[in-house]
Amino acid sequence: MQGQTQGDASSGLTALVVDDTLTSRHYLKQILQSLGVAVVHEAADGASAEALFVQQQPQLVFLDIQLPDINGKVLLQRFRRIDQHSHIFMVSAHSSVDNLKAAVAGGAKAFVVKPFSAERISHLVQPLL
Repeated sequence: MQGQTQGDASSGLTALVVDDTLTSRHYLKQILQSLGVAVVHEAADGASAEALFVQQQPQLVFLDIQLPDINGKVLLQRFRRIDQHSHIFMVSAHSSVDNLKAAVAGGAKAFVVKPFSAERISHLVQPLL
């Protein structure tokens, strides 16, 4: 649709938040919605995340490394094979050099350390809106 304003353009963005911790998912969802992301899907495990990713094809993904059924780094590789254009951000409470290197090597746009701030998420998402 032509003639959209900058604010309208962001309303078409969809996101997927993958984290086994309910509070982390809800916090991220609130931040993304406040930034103008229209639809935010949530998954608590890798199997649900993969199904949602294939079905919804979100432009933004926040992917926890520690999931109950699969490592987030493995999921990152699968997501990259499905869609090279989605913006995937790895999230973890464990900010080791190995995790950071694996995330970047796997195609993640950034590594977000828990606990994160709304400002940190805004800084990552704002340029994509």
